Amino acid sequence: MKRIVIVIAISASAASCVFGPNYRRPTVAVPAAFRVTTATTAQAESRSLADLNWFDLFKDDTLTELVSAALVQNFDLKIAAERVLQARERSGIARADRLQLIVGAAGASENRVSEIGARPLPPGFGPDISDFQAGFGLGWELDVWGRIRRLNEAARAQYLATEEPRRAVITTLIADVTDEYFSLQTLDRQLSIAQRTRDVAADGLRLTQLRRERRAATALDTRQAEQLLYTATAQIASVQRQIAQTEDELSVLLGRTPGDVSRSGRFIETFNARPSVPVGLPSALLERCPDIRQAEQALVAANAQIGAARAEYFPRIALTGPFPVESLDLTPLLTAPARTWSTAAGAAAPIFNAGRTRATVRLAESVEPELAINYERAIYRALRE
Repeated sequence: MKRIVIVIAISASAASCVFGPNYRRPTVAVPAAFRVTTATTAQAESRSLADLNWFDLFKDDTLTELVSAALVQNFDLKIAAERVLQARERSGIARADRLQLIVGAAGASENRVSEIGARPLPPGFGPDISDFQAGFGLGWELDVWGRIRRLNEAARAQYLATEEPRRAVITTLIADVTDEYFSLQTLDRQLSIAQRTRDVAADGLRLTQLRRERRAATALDTRQAEQLLYTATAQIASVQRQIAQTEDELSVLLGRTPGDVSRSGRFIETFNARPSVPVGLPSALLERCPDIRQAEQALVAANAQIGAARAEYFPRIALTGPFPVESLDLTPLLTAPARTWSTAAGAAAPIFNAGRTRATVRLAESVEPELAINYERAIYRALRE
């Protein structure tokens, strides 16, 4: 027992040993201002559009209701939320590996041995033997080299990386619903214009026909007036088709069957009352853009995987200890004489695996530069957008 205590003490003192590099954010050159602004303007416009709530951009109650419904019912957002839950549970699985594993077991057996076999029965024992067992076992891998901690760090970063796409889906969803709503408002006004154009064309055709009856217009004038009416009528049908298609697209964003979509009649007043859009600073993208945060968390996970891969070079040390009770009868099973226990410590290390561990380390080390490049590209793409 003293040896086990010594092993635990040594393992606890070595628990601070963690293989692999600690994460440091890559240095990426970010301009002080956007191309279209000067330094003075950038300082004056230090605020960003991200500082505003989406419902403060346009004071339209109908649009607010549509966006709110989309945030609850949109299918892409629901899928992203489920993926976040999956990543959270994977992180919980990795975190659970750092704790002890306790399992319980119970069993009963009834056996009969030969009375005249090669092994004679001891005096006082019959051929029928009953055995009852119950107890629990303890297993714990000592994280001496930091393998489990690195895996836990990687799982947490992957969970955070999954959270960022959900935020990106929310941002994109709000923008798409707003864009489709504005498109509907625009198409409604185009339809109104087309209808007025058709009415004017119909009046023009009647006037041209009267002038032709009085020999003040030619057949060519009549044909031109008819063509104008036909064109205006076809334009109405085209706009109506576009309205139906846009309503269907917006309905899918709202997570409901395609159908009519209500809109406010105060669109012009709402649009004219929109707030000014602050430019913001490029450096704020590092803190706000979901794409950049996702790329960085993926880089953090890859960096942690290097440490977990390097720890495979060293033995895994585990403590095990079964603590069962065993009795020939069920009644005295829980009494003191039925108790048994044992403890053990073991270590297992790879001696030859045909270079598998070395290849795993090289693979982990090769993934990190790729994700560092992807992180830098995400920043430059955000600057472009």
